[in-house]
Amino acid sequence: MTTSALPANSPAGTGGVPSLGANGSAPAAASAGPPGLVDRLGGLERLVRAGVGRLDQPVLEEAGALLDRAGQRLRLSGEHTVVTLAGGTGSGKSSLFNAICGLELSPTGLRRPMTSKAHSCVWGLDGAGPLLDWLDVDKQHRYARASALDLERGDAGLQGLVLIDLPDHDSIQAVHRAEVDRFVAIADLLVWVVDPQKYADAALHRNYIVPFARHTGVTLIVLNQVDRLAPHEIEDCVADLRRLLEAEGLADPRIVTASAVAEDGVHGFREVLIDTVAARRARAQRLSADVDRVAERFTAYRFDAEPPTTVEENRRAELIQALTDAAGAPAVAEAMESAYELRAADFVGWPVAAMIARLRSDPLRRMRLTELREELRGAFTGPVGAQQGDVDNALQAVTGGVATELPAHWGRSVRAAARSHATEIPEALGESLKGALPAFNAVPRWWWLVKTWQYFLVLVAVLSVVWIGFLVAYGLLGADGEDRSGLIGQAGLIPYVAVLVVCTLGMGWLTASACRNLVALSSAKHGDKMEHHMRQGIERVAFEKVIEPIEDDLEVYARFRQDVDVALGR
Repeated sequence: MTTSALPANSPAGTGGVPSLGANGSAPAAASAGPPGLVDRLGGLERLVRAGVGRLDQPVLEEAGALLDRAGQRLRLSGEHTVVTLAGGTGSGKSSLFNAICGLELSPTGLRRPMTSKAHSCVWGLDGAGPLLDWLDVDKQHRYARASALDLERGDAGLQGLVLIDLPDHDSIQAVHRAEVDRFVAIADLLVWVVDPQKYADAALHRNYIVPFARHTGVTLIVLNQVDRLAPHEIEDCVADLRRLLEAEGLADPRIVTASAVAEDGVHGFREVLIDTVAARRARAQRLSADVDRVAERFTAYRFDAEPPTTVEENRRAELIQALTDAAGAPAVAEAMESAYELRAADFVGWPVAAMIARLRSDPLRRMRLTELREELRGAFTGPVGAQQGDVDNALQAVTGGVATELPAHWGRSVRAAARSHATEIPEALGESLKGALPAFNAVPRWWWLVKTWQYFLVLVAVLSVVWIGFLVAYGLLGADGEDRSGLIGQAGLIPYVAVLVVCTLGMGWLTASACRNLVALSSAKHGDKMEHHMRQGIERVAFEKVIEPIEDDLEVYARFRQDVDVALGR
């Protein structure tokens, strides 16, 4: 029988870390059942990604640490099962370690604590080196059982076992306790060695048993030193220990008895190790238990009720109306009506009335048209389309109902999503209104026809007045006996020409009056059309800047709820 330290330069100790499933065991663990371990880890990874910036950082950090640890462990040897022997001072775990190994590898004695560094013994060297490097076991304390004599003595069933003896968990040395905590977090099988005198030790149960109560499947309790008890005392002690463990949350705890000094005193413990190594399931079971514990923390961030996935139509309508009011679209439409009427007056108005108005010198009208034009031209060239306060109120209103249907963290996330483009919305609204405004030089064709007609009437009226003037002048200056024939020699034409002037002026006035009524009707339709176009632009802004971010966030929450179930293995 030979026992040797693992050489630092052995092939097993220098191999690179294979990819997930390269050794053939990780996929088997992942496909153990739908969803498998790899699927559950994938779900947990998506939970972490979805939770960044939304959920509590300690929960995300714990899940991230588990994902990192699980990824590393799955890339290492799946043919080896890491079993840790942990216990308190005087529990005899080092003696138990030596009894399983068959040699005095870990120091024992009356002085406490004896084990200050983790000691490992490996059955089967192939692939163990990288695993022990990851476990950070000192190379001076690595041992292997690899001789033909080991196989003859019945150790063949332990091939693939990595047995680790840990320092005392109740050591006065903080570094010893830290070493125990590190291995307890990464071991495939947790073996707690207790003795009849201190199996109810409060430190052990408070710091390790209770926090890892969900890890019953990968936890083994070894009641050691039973050689000190009578047979009936062993049964009573095991029953009391089981009662204590079940009260602390361990469902159907596994308990075996052992004695490092009695003949076949570790037979039962050895059989458990052989079964565990042969099953090759401890690694997946341990990681599954870790995922159970971490994934359970994410259930606090979801409701059982189906969440909304879209913003309701009535809330959309309220948002669009609020943004429409904030952008002042009705006022702009009204201004466009006024501009339309003022612009139309230059074309369809009666020129004679316009000349009379100019003689009266009404600067306000000219200023109104000029200033209105300039205002409409420059009103939407910058981020002044809406007041930020009005926009904020609209965003608060649209998320008020949605957020109340979600957990608090996701409600805050939805509000943040709604406000993700808040500072861009006023300018976007201004640009949408600007895009709806018509060109100022675009006028209806009938305006030009009316204007041509009106100036034709003016021309007729002017010519008629000139005609009358010629008739009057000719009548006053013309001599008797001279020929009074022709268009300017017949004074009797004056009444008829005067009637023509009156009719022309009347037709111009009536045309202007009729056109004003027509323009009034057209301006109302024009304003409605402008408001409709502006509202369409506002709807696009509302969808792109508010609705879409909210619904994207709701979709993330819906997937989050599904991933919680996946991570929990449901």
